[in-house]
Amino acid sequence: ALVASKLDIRIAHLEAGLRSFDRAMPEEINRLLTDQLSDYLFITEDSARINLINEGINTEKIVFTGNTMIDTLSKNIAKAKSLTTCKKYELSQNQYCLVTMHRPSNVDDLDGLKNIVKMLNNISSNIKVIFPIHPRTNNKIQELSLSFNESVICVGPLPYMEFLSLMSDSLLVLTDSGGVQEETTYLGVQCVTFRENTERPVTVESGTNHLVGVDILNTIDTIAKILDGDKKIGQIPKYWDGKAGQRTIQYLEKVNLK
Repeated sequence: ALVASKLDIRIAHLEAGLRSFDRAMPEEINRLLTDQLSDYLFITEDSARINLINEGINTEKIVFTGNTMIDTLSKNIAKAKSLTTCKKYELSQNQYCLVTMHRPSNVDDLDGLKNIVKMLNNISSNIKVIFPIHPRTNNKIQELSLSFNESVICVGPLPYMEFLSLMSDSLLVLTDSGGVQEETTYLGVQCVTFRENTERPVTVESGTNHLVGVDILNTIDTIAKILDGDKKIGQIPKYWDGKAGQRTIQYLEKVNLK
């Protein structure tokens, strides 16, 4: 974005305006800078508009076109479901928890990683857990001689289609990812977000996302409540309909940007 702006090339930013308000996250700095430099800011939810206006962005640059990540999901979900990846790992539909943990603040801190392993072992006493682990995280687990219960199935990173299949068939997802919060809301799957903040507040406000903080006991308690039937009945946010890309292209064509 910086190079393009210096070359006088117009910049369009998809997913503009998303803010965690945590500048310790590298992507937060990138979002702030890119939005200041962009000529067209395409947003996925109303909170993004508020953030951009508060940062002094001209409202004429802001266009609500929807969520292109959901475009990808909606076009692939039928094929993903047909894979029934859960059977590959001897899991039953709606009877397991899918876990993703990749943020350095969670997995690079040794004490934090120890607590996460303990937490997953605790959760697995009530529901099977499948955890695709990044090799870097797995190496740290090995170095610390940490071990999982038999009910925690550890696998390597998964292709998108297999991961989408597992996510759609899960009872709940425990994550520190941003995108997974959106995907689970669209799928109507319960999501427990192991973070202090989220740049996608609509997933909490009207979706199926539970923001629990980096709190082991609160996470375990929230998952226990979900297992007891205390689930969020979420709604799919506006323009998360698989047509965000089309609306974006139509707008760019309208302003003669090809």
